[in-house]
Amino acid sequence: MILSLVGMPGSGKSTVGRQLSRRLGLPFFDSDHLIEERLGCSIREYFAREGEAAFRDVEEQVLRELAQGPSAVVATGGGAVVRPATREALRAGGKVVYLRSSPEELHRRLRHDTQRPLLQVADPLAKLRALHAERDPLYREAAHFHIETGRPSVPTLVNMILMQLELAGVLPLQP
Repeated sequence: MILSLVGMPGSGKSTVGRQLSRRLGLPFFDSDHLIEERLGCSIREYFAREGEAAFRDVEEQVLRELAQGPSAVVATGGGAVVRPATREALRAGGKVVYLRSSPEELHRRLRHDTQRPLLQVADPLAKLRALHAERDPLYREAAHFHIETGRPSVPTLVNMILMQLELAGVLPLQP
């Protein structure tokens, strides 16, 4: 089973995914890192040089391959849900967990981050609000489970995800 984490940039997909994979004894993959390995350059460079459509083609291909692979936990990029085909591939490949964070919470976490091209704008909070309005329905459509991230610790979020998976019968109940 592939357990894919979706959500806005900064929602904790990679951080939570690493700990979740440890708890489940499954490999962890960060799709953005796999994409960069395949491209031979940073996503930022490729995005600037080739454009969003070309990047989304590669992203969709990598996520389809992961969805067909052995059991793993996968952290997707924040925009992985923009294409219907990618949303369908994620859902078909296993279970999808939406780590939902408010734009204000994301801004608090990311205000000093200079590595995210989407946030290198005059008003990052406005950009996060616009992205959230656009993508929240897509994350909801793609996801089997929704977890509000708020301010819980990473171990608490991992426990919340595991509990949801157990209650849904995806994982055996722990004693």
